[in-house]
Amino acid sequence: MDPSVVTALGLIFCVSCLLLISAWRKGFGKGKLPPGPTPLPIIGNLLQLDTKNINKSFCELAKTYGSVFTLYLGSERAVVLHGQKAVKEALIGNGDAFAGRGSFPISETINKGLGLLFSNGERWKQIRRFSLMTLRNFGMGKRSIEERVQEEAKRLVEALKNTNGLPCDPTFIFGCAPCNVICSVVFQKHFEYQDKKFLTLMEYLNENLQILSSPWIQVYNLFPSLIHHLPGIHHKVIKNFRALNDFVLERVKEHQETVDPNDPRDFIDCFLMKMEQEKQNPKSEFIIENLVSTTIDLFGAGTETTSTTLRYGFLLLLKHPQIVDKIREEMDQVIGQNRSPCMKDRSSMPYTDAVIHEIQRYIDLVPTSLPHAVTQDVKFRQYLIPKGTTIIPLLTSVLYDNEEFPNPEQFDPGHFLDESGNFKKSDYFVPFSIGKRACVGESLAQMELFLFFTTILQNFTLKPLVDPKDIDVTPISNGFNHVPPCYELCFLPSQNM
Repeated sequence: MDPSVVTALGLIFCVSCLLLISAWRKGFGKGKLPPGPTPLPIIGNLLQLDTKNINKSFCELAKTYGSVFTLYLGSERAVVLHGQKAVKEALIGNGDAFAGRGSFPISETINKGLGLLFSNGERWKQIRRFSLMTLRNFGMGKRSIEERVQEEAKRLVEALKNTNGLPCDPTFIFGCAPCNVICSVVFQKHFEYQDKKFLTLMEYLNENLQILSSPWIQVYNLFPSLIHHLPGIHHKVIKNFRALNDFVLERVKEHQETVDPNDPRDFIDCFLMKMEQEKQNPKSEFIIENLVSTTIDLFGAGTETTSTTLRYGFLLLLKHPQIVDKIREEMDQVIGQNRSPCMKDRSSMPYTDAVIHEIQRYIDLVPTSLPHAVTQDVKFRQYLIPKGTTIIPLLTSVLYDNEEFPNPEQFDPGHFLDESGNFKKSDYFVPFSIGKRACVGESLAQMELFLFFTTILQNFTLKPLVDPKDIDVTPISNGFNHVPPCYELCFLPSQNM
């Protein structure tokens, strides 16, 4: 290479280093950005992070830099919030300022900022307001949706009976039930558990969850413009989302041909009616592209969070059979065998309620939440966080707080029980996040978890294939989601059924 070119490149590199270090130093002055490790050019603080367990890296850095600190994820500046006080102060106390959606490049590649989960500004406000209202109108949190969940729980029991007590991997069965519940709300559709198209959709969702939680996607999100053009599993997740997009678009076209403005059947009908109302508004956010993306958001989030919690939860129950015995004892006293569980039972079943909460706390399903962003320059504590800065609320640091939950690394339902055995609520229970970006389906997910867990345990005895003490509950992925290891078990019909 020409010596002059080498010299020029060297000068550019040196200047880049100086500029980055200068910006870093200025950012950590009084009233500026929170403290943090010195970033390197291009890679930022990548060397201080373990991409296989990034939330653990954040917790370690908090020991040095405090509960609010700055990192550079590649060239992207991010402020990490560690601990319940910092997370609550930002997302609740300064809710509007911290309500933006932060950078998540793989999602931006897939949905271009459309829909509910990854949109911003006025688009997000309108889509979220509409979604909440429509979901409530279709029974979210009401008796009508409870009846749908109970019916699906019965179908789930029948599917498990068809395993004939033989070893089975519950991944797809546990995915089918919550998926059908959200399908009934979104596009008034119920699938048979063996429907090939349905199983393909479940495979896409399950595969995407594992890919999005992989170290490769962490690297993609750090260097999207480079990694996007390289071979890798990110192409698979993009392909899967395109297939989901085609599936939903097909449902939308069917609805367009049959929608009755006087009798909306589901979420898609309501969105189409809203589109008709705003067809003269050239700036309307109610367009086909937002309908498809929002439906996929509801479909995916409403399926994978609950199904993964079920799968992880039953693995924990296999490892702790004494906990299952206590749940059965409580169920026998409150429900018996002659009727199906209902939500009214939950208040009379504090131990079971505590177990389900402890499952959600312990598995720490989305450890770093979805990234937030500040919508304006924000004075936060003694710092000034510039508009657009990515905010990472570290939910792990709240769910694993060792003062609120003694011995947080242990699976212990006692974390949610008082001295008298009554259920004990906690402000540190944040698996659905908090604030204006909290999960819109939290009430539905809690209902599904209680009814699915109790209905299954009412009808089956769980038989592990190995000694409980040898069961490994360590997640196989620690990225965007905690993904449980694959396992098999036997569902043996209860003797007194």
